[in-house]
Amino acid sequence: MIPGEVELAADCAHCFGLCCVALAFSASADFAIDKPAGEACPHLHADFRCAIHGQLRQLGFPGCTVFDCLGAGQHVSQGIYAGLDWRGDPLRAAQMFEVFAHVRELHMLLWHLREALGLSAAQQLQRELTGEFERIHQLTSAPPETILAIDMGAQLGQVREVLRRASELARSNVPGPRVDYSNQDLVGANLAGARLRGANLRGAQLIRANLRNADLRLADLTAADLRDADVRGADLSEALFVRQAQLDAARGDADTGLPPRVQRPTHWLTRVPPGHRL
Repeated sequence: MIPGEVELAADCAHCFGLCCVALAFSASADFAIDKPAGEACPHLHADFRCAIHGQLRQLGFPGCTVFDCLGAGQHVSQGIYAGLDWRGDPLRAAQMFEVFAHVRELHMLLWHLREALGLSAAQQLQRELTGEFERIHQLTSAPPETILAIDMGAQLGQVREVLRRASELARSNVPGPRVDYSNQDLVGANLAGARLRGANLRGAQLIRANLRNADLRLADLTAADLRDADVRGADLSEALFVRQAQLDAARGDADTGLPPRVQRPTHWLTRVPPGHRL
């Protein structure tokens, strides 16, 4: 299996709207309404398309715009269930929604493994990373019952260890001290202009943090929560393991340096007037 050939991008046109049904959300700044797990969003059309897709932010659903199944939706819909949707069969629906959650976790691991394989500094781990990629990919194509029996904690722990070593190798040549903020609560922290090059920010809570003009080159942003973080003018051009969904949840501008593999979010303003909130 060649990692580059595995589809790890969402294709909503070939999905049964699984994220709009399987997941629960509560009325908040991210969602305008409450919706329990297993119940279809009222905006989901019969053809599984979103009726307000082009107005999600304006209508109070920014949380939907930053969700990324990493291709799990179409894989479960068209691959594992061969085009049979969840409607009309409560038992299949319940199983499909649980399988979707598991497959998304596995696709998340695949995405990070593929990113690690692209790190030139981690080439000594290429065989191990490739082996883990192939092993996890095989799990995603197993029957539903097998997928549901997977010990996800064990899988996460095994893959995270090799990813941690890849990250260490990629960051090892950064001159000077490297900050370790892994899993720390940095909600609202003022890190404007901070030298965070090569920092360990894995799992850091950076909600509403001020990262304006910060140097985040080679910083490991695995699972960092960047919701409403201010990254205007920050340099993430070489940041490690930063996903599109993380950037979509942040506040940036035309001066934010981005890795070539991601796109500048369309809702970022070219220039943000004083006092304006994205």
